Amino acid sequence: MFTDQHTPGVTQLQYEKSQINIARMRQYRLHRIKEQLRENGYPACLLFDAMNIRYATGTRNMEVYIRRNPGRYVFIPVEGPVILFDFDNCEHLFEGVETVDEIRPAYMLSYAAAGDNLNRDAGHFAAEITALMKQYAGGEKKLAVDQLPVSGHLALRRYGLETVDAQRPVEHAKAVKSEDEIEAVKISIKASEIGIRNMYEAAKPGMTENELWSILHQSNIAMGGDYIETRLLSSGRRTNPWFQECSDRTIQKGDMLSFDTDTCGPFGYYCDISRSFVVGDKPTKEQKRLYQTAYEQVMTNKALLKPGVSFREYAEKSWKIPKEFFANRYFCNAHGSGFTGEYPIIAHAEDFEQKGYDGEFVENMIICIESYIGAKNGTEGVKLEEQMLITKDGAAALSHFPYEEELLR
Repeated sequence: MFTDQHTPGVTQLQYEKSQINIARMRQYRLHRIKEQLRENGYPACLLFDAMNIRYATGTRNMEVYIRRNPGRYVFIPVEGPVILFDFDNCEHLFEGVETVDEIRPAYMLSYAAAGDNLNRDAGHFAAEITALMKQYAGGEKKLAVDQLPVSGHLALRRYGLETVDAQRPVEHAKAVKSEDEIEAVKISIKASEIGIRNMYEAAKPGMTENELWSILHQSNIAMGGDYIETRLLSSGRRTNPWFQECSDRTIQKGDMLSFDTDTCGPFGYYCDISRSFVVGDKPTKEQKRLYQTAYEQVMTNKALLKPGVSFREYAEKSWKIPKEFFANRYFCNAHGSGFTGEYPIIAHAEDFEQKGYDGEFVENMIICIESYIGAKNGTEGVKLEEQMLITKDGAAALSHFPYEEELLR
């Protein structure tokens, strides 16, 4: 099984959270957004994506609800005040936050909310944004947007604005973390590792996958986290192929159990690590073989990370997946991490021409190294993943939950 010598207690975690300079962290992120807008030649952006709003301003409000109910957005000019448009009667929530200069009520650009008045409301929305562009963007017509609803796009075009994709500047802004962000990510990972420890201690034959998975949810909320993006925990034959979300299946003695945290933890930062273990029995030779193969992939690939390495070079030098496991390979080799899985996403060498794009690793990027090992039509599979920080000298592990000694022998 495991030892938890690297896992802090709740009191220690609360102390570490109190040491983060939250205002400085918010200001850094807003500066990064404005810097990237300037570099891309965009005078302003309008962000609807709940994670992007949180990144840029440090504010959140019913984040999961807002993802499908577009009633919250923020206008950010390169030069000028940041104006947050918030949900009805929520203006009081973020008064005094230094990254927000003004708070106004938002229009809910949703048919459920507006019915046949949607086009009317979209027109009011567009008129207000157009006025801001005239006032703070010198009347320029190009506005970078992310998840703007169709009604908003059409209304802005009627007012003569050109909407362009904000994803490039926003993703590049998020890719390089400040010292405060790095410490916040470490805290989020430690919080999830407390939950993982609790899952390990609770796991036993006879409980359902859902029961076990709920322990990580409870722990994350108790530690000040938000939610878990996926339900990626499976056992026994449901571990192959991957991406079978947890269910009411009863875990059996001797099952391989694999999971991916995908935890939005304290401060909104992501813990994205994966582990696998055998429940209630000694591992079989085949379980050891699968585990050791996945472990070799992670260890080999994380050693390749360092500043200045291109994404293509990394893919080409990465551990070669044996033919037996290639069909069921994980969809990417590695990916960035911050508030969720982020830029860059690194394709496998064999997929690079079709799915890959180039760039290079730079200091203070956070990168997750992925492995899934399970043969096509096989009985079980192993999921392992490590979260790494690019440093000036190479890369350092941010996640410290131990691997399974019994499976590595």
